Amino acid sequence: MPNIDYKKADMDMIITLSQEGNIKALEELIKRIQKNVFGMFSYLTEKRQDVADLTQEALLKTVKCIQSLKDIHCFKSWLNHIVTSTYYDYAKKHQKDANVDYDDEKLLELKDKIGCEPGEKCLFSELDTIIRFALLDLPDNLRLVIVLREYEGLSYEDISKLTNTTIGTVKSRISRARGKLQEQLKEFI
Repeated sequence: MPNIDYKKADMDMIITLSQEGNIKALEELIKRIQKNVFGMFSYLTEKRQDVADLTQEALLKTVKCIQSLKDIHCFKSWLNHIVTSTYYDYAKKHQKDANVDYDDEKLLELKDKIGCEPGEKCLFSELDTIIRFALLDLPDNLRLVIVLREYEGLSYEDISKLTNTTIGTVKSRISRARGKLQEQLKEFI
């Protein structure tokens, strides 16, 4: 096999080589997807350690199951299925923790930190934190569908398949999630 520059190789090639057992391609695949997987989990759970653990678990499942991927063009939805099922397993194990009410004082502390430097970057960082707290305050079923829709850009049909619910249920949950977020964030938007 000729020398391959894995960093410059397209995603389809990396996936195909990973399925063939090419370790360097598999390493590159993990490098390319880990930030996205971590980001998704960071919007689904508050505990940083849990985010890291869930990311690691999803990446390990990806490595273990990459050969089961039938169509490399469906990789993103296949990966989203792994992330979703990993999160569902986590949520079932931590059901009592999932319904914890987040302290409104955390939001008030964030609201009081307005004049920081370097201006816009800090403001966007604070806004992201505020949105994250609002997302974490949503029930699991609403949080998952809104993250899949707004952060992953999935269609209602794809979310329906991933969550094993009807499209109507997905639309309803997204609508309820948006309404709750709008209510919680009305001071900021």
